[in-house]
Amino acid sequence: MTQDPITLYQSMLTIRECEAQLNDLFAKNLFPGYIHSYLGQEACAVGICSGLNDTDYIVSNHRGRGHYLAKGMALKPMMAEMLGKATGICGGRGGEMHAADPALGILGGNGIVGAGMPIGAGAALAAQMDGLGAVAVVFFGEGASNNGAFGETLNVAAAWKLPLILVCENNLYAEMTPFAETVGQPDVAARATGYGVASEIVDGNDVLAVRAAAGRAVDRARVGAGPTLLELKTYRWGGHFEGDPRKYRTREEEAEWKARCPVARYRRHLVDLGVEEDRLGSLEAVVAAEVAEAVTFALDSPLPPPESALLKVFA
Repeated sequence: MTQDPITLYQSMLTIRECEAQLNDLFAKNLFPGYIHSYLGQEACAVGICSGLNDTDYIVSNHRGRGHYLAKGMALKPMMAEMLGKATGICGGRGGEMHAADPALGILGGNGIVGAGMPIGAGAALAAQMDGLGAVAVVFFGEGASNNGAFGETLNVAAAWKLPLILVCENNLYAEMTPFAETVGQPDVAARATGYGVASEIVDGNDVLAVRAAAGRAVDRARVGAGPTLLELKTYRWGGHFEGDPRKYRTREEEAEWKARCPVARYRRHLVDLGVEEDRLGSLEAVVAAEVAEAVTFALDSPLPPPESALLKVFA
C-alpha cells in the first residue's frame, strides 16, 4: 500500500514514460501488433492500486499497462512482455493484452470487452472464502458497461456481498463511439443503485480523489459490506489504438483534456506542499533513465524459442 506522496508521483511518471516510449517503438515498427495507450489515465491506476496490498487481486482489460505497473509489476519484465520477448513476465506469451503476475495478485488483462468482470467476481469469491480479508478489483471501460457481463457481475456481487470493487474508467469513448450517444444515462455509476451496489463518481484525473474513493471502497469490502462501483471520469489522450485517426472527436476537446493532465496536476500539488523543484526534476530524470534502460533490455532480449511454444499451455 503506497502512502508516500512522492511515490504516487513516481508511479504516475513511470506509467507516463512507459506509454510514451512504447508509442515511439510502435511508430518505429518495433512493437508487435497494435498498442492501446494509457496516456492521460495514469491517476486512475495509481489512485486505485496505491490502496491495495500485494495479497489483493486486480483484473485488467486491453489497456492495462498502467494497472500492471501501479500494482507493482517489475518494469523490465513488463516491457519485455510488451515486445513478446522470452524475458517477459509471461515469457512473451501474454503480450500487450494478457500480461499477468499472480504473485502480486495481477490476474491478467483481457482483450474481450467486459470479460474481466466475472473473473473479478470469481477472485472476490475466492477471497471471501479464504477469509483473509483480501479484495478484488476489476478495471473496465464505460463501453463494457453495455455488456451483459456488467449486470450479471453486479447482481451476483451484491447478492453474495463479494469484496469486489468495480472500477469503470470512463474516458468518454467506447472504441470510436461517443458513449453519450449509446446510453440514456451517461453516468455508469447510476446503474449500481438498481442492483443494491454502492457507487461513487470520481474525478479520474485527480489521483488523491481516486485514492480516497478507493480507500472507502476497500474498507467496505474488507469488513464484508459488499461491492462498490467507482466511475472515474477521465480521458484517453490518444485514439482507441495508436494510429487511430480520431475523426470522431475534435482537437479542441483533446487540448481541453490535456490541460487537465493528471501528472502535471499532481506535480503542482506537490510544489504547493513545499516539495522542491530540484527534487522533482531529479526524480523525473531517474524515472526516464529507468524506463530507457527497460526499453533497451526488452529490445536486446531474445524472442521465445519455437520449441517452447507448447510450454505452460494447459487447455
